[in-house]
Amino acid sequence: MSPIVSPSPSTRRPTISQSGSPGRCSPSFVVPGERMRPLDVGRALSSYLDKHGRLRELLTLPGHGGSVLVLDRDAATLCDRRLVAHLAADEPPENVALVCRHYLEDPAGRWCRRVQREDLLADPIAVSTQGAVTPDPLDISEELTDEDGRVYSIGLFSAGEGSTAQLQWCRGQAAGAGPRIERVPLRDVIAVFERYEPMRALTEQALARHGDDPDLLVTRLRSEFERLCASPVVLNRGLREAVLHATDSLGLSLSEIAFRCGVVKRDRNGKTSGETSWVARRIGLMPEGGEKRITPWVHIDVLATIARKGLGVSPREVELQ
Repeated sequence: MSPIVSPSPSTRRPTISQSGSPGRCSPSFVVPGERMRPLDVGRALSSYLDKHGRLRELLTLPGHGGSVLVLDRDAATLCDRRLVAHLAADEPPENVALVCRHYLEDPAGRWCRRVQREDLLADPIAVSTQGAVTPDPLDISEELTDEDGRVYSIGLFSAGEGSTAQLQWCRGQAAGAGPRIERVPLRDVIAVFERYEPMRALTEQALARHGDDPDLLVTRLRSEFERLCASPVVLNRGLREAVLHATDSLGLSLSEIAFRCGVVKRDRNGKTSGETSWVARRIGLMPEGGEKRITPWVHIDVLATIARKGLGVSPREVELQ
């Protein structure tokens, strides 16, 4: 079995392999590398033979708020469903293939559990975990505090007595709010602070330091790190700052920026103008239609379009590194 190699932090473009991995217990079909469409939710992605020679398959199911659950189940009975991953609604579809590839490459399959009814209604951004172990933060990573006083660090989580501890990002409640600790995906920690560092560097350091530790599982954290590095969806804060600078200092309007990008609307008299709300949603000033939360993410192609056409600058000038 080939080891999973962490990409460098600068590798931030999607490259999903079309070739098959050695798989987990002889997979009979490898997860395809093509981009998944929304209609693909619910279809089988891959199949493999478990250690008992039974055929199992990976599939996706729709979750809460547009999220996607990646499941492993018995292909014959369609039972014994296990949760492999729970991806947020704004994660790129390519991440489903990355999750499946990592899962097939893990011969032990220790980072999944039986699906619970609550999983279909749960928000993947913050999942409470009982049995969490909080190590000395200096032993694994430094602590980061958000505007609400919540503390983030890389910690250890145990699914129960006798189980191997997982290395993951965790969030502790603000002082006086109780001792509850939540497991939080790396991508969501970055979304909270709207910057990549030091979270990305701390994650890479933790993987390098503990990747060979037989007493710790790092598969999930490694998967989150690789998905982040390969994702075509990037933070929009730099683009937002550039757009606001253009409107405040250069006299450009959001409508003019949208018009330059070719995103237009027409009134009842046929007059054409730029779609202001399109720009506002892409740069994180307005939530998407039907959503309550403003997204801190934008697809790299959209960022490039707004930068080049709307602002007349290089995308590298507005993309956070």
